[in-house]
Amino acid sequence: MSNVLIINAHQYYPFSEGKLSAALVDKAATQLAEKGHEIRVISIGETVDVEQELAHHQWADIVLLQAPVNWMGVPWSFKKYMDEVYTAGMGGALCNGDGRTEDAPKSNYGTGGTLAGTKYMLSLTFNAPAESFNDELDFFEGKSVDDLFFPMHMNFKFFGMTAMETFACFDVMKNADIENDFKRFEAHLNQHF
Repeated sequence: MSNVLIINAHQYYPFSEGKLSAALVDKAATQLAEKGHEIRVISIGETVDVEQELAHHQWADIVLLQAPVNWMGVPWSFKKYMDEVYTAGMGGALCNGDGRTEDAPKSNYGTGGTLAGTKYMLSLTFNAPAESFNDELDFFEGKSVDDLFFPMHMNFKFFGMTAMETFACFDVMKNADIENDFKRFEAHLNQHF
C-alpha cells in the first residue's frame, strides 16, 4: 500500500468556513486507511515547520491536495506554504535546483525534481458551475479545470511528480449537490487508489 499525504489547503472566510474541504479530507483519509494506505493529514495554518513539511513530502508516495478555488487559484495561505516549504525544498528535499547546470544553462529547466515516482492528485471545490468549463462560449473560453490549474501542475512536475486525475466539486455555494459530490469523490478514490 501507499503512503498518502493529504493537505487541507482551505482558507477560512466568513462565507466559506471549510466544512466541505474538511469533509472531503475526512472521507479520503477514512476510505484510504480502510484500504490499507498509511495516511498523514496536514492543515495549512499560520505557522509552518518547514523541515517537518519537507519530510512529509519525502515520505509520501501520493500527495492529495484538497483546496477551494479562490480567485482562480489556491488560497493565499497555501501559496505562502508553497513559498516557504517548496522554496526550502530546492536544496534537494524536493528538487536539486531547477535542473540546469553551469555547463548547460539553457537546457534541462524543470528537470531537477527528486520526487520521481511520487504522484499527486488535485481535489478542488468551485463556486463556478461545471458548465462554465470546456465551452468556448462560456466564461473559461473552452478551458478545462486542469488548464486553469496549469501552474499548480507545473509546480508538482518541477519536483518530478506525476499527476493523477483531478477531482472537482462545482457550484458549491449557489447550487450545491454535496451528497452526489461525496459519491463521485468516493468513486474517484476507488478508481485511482
